[in-house]
Amino acid sequence: MSDNGAWLVVGLGNPGPTYASTRHNIGAMVIDELAAQNSGKLTRHKRALAEVCETRINGIQTILVKPLSYMNESGGPVKALASFYKVPLEQIVVLHDELDITLAAIRVKFGGGDNGHNGLKSIRSAFDSGDWHRIRLGIGRPPGQQDPADFVLRNFATSEATQVAELRTQGCEAVACLITEGLVAAQNAYNS
Repeated sequence: MSDNGAWLVVGLGNPGPTYASTRHNIGAMVIDELAAQNSGKLTRHKRALAEVCETRINGIQTILVKPLSYMNESGGPVKALASFYKVPLEQIVVLHDELDITLAAIRVKFGGGDNGHNGLKSIRSAFDSGDWHRIRLGIGRPPGQQDPADFVLRNFATSEATQVAELRTQGCEAVACLITEGLVAAQNAYNS
């Protein structure tokens, strides 16, 4: 919990309509939902390859971010925006897809490795640190022998629509909980 200025909330994904509804873009989908819930509009930032929406969540200044780079180059835009808005590393929240969590489940953590996730790897490299918050959005494992890299770039199945809607809503709630009540409260609410 902090009163020290703004939070940078980043939703990872790949740019363009081809990827918009894929599993890999669930972080970006949550950002779209947060902007809509807070009557905000994402617009192209003048200093970074990203769309941003400056808003308040429960009274706390929050900058919602969707990098417009490809996933493996997310670090540049995130670092540029953290610098532009003077947001300390510990007030950055990254929302990302997570294969190791069942669909629609959420886990909240601070720090850690990248677990093979190219978006996290890029951000970690840009800051030379992993000390930021993550909201891990469960997309589940691929069925059978399907390659995980192929799986994350596929659209969610129509049969999963309800769970995806729930994941987006809960992702928004997890962001609000984390920035207003703190890490422990968010972990207690979502990591059980």
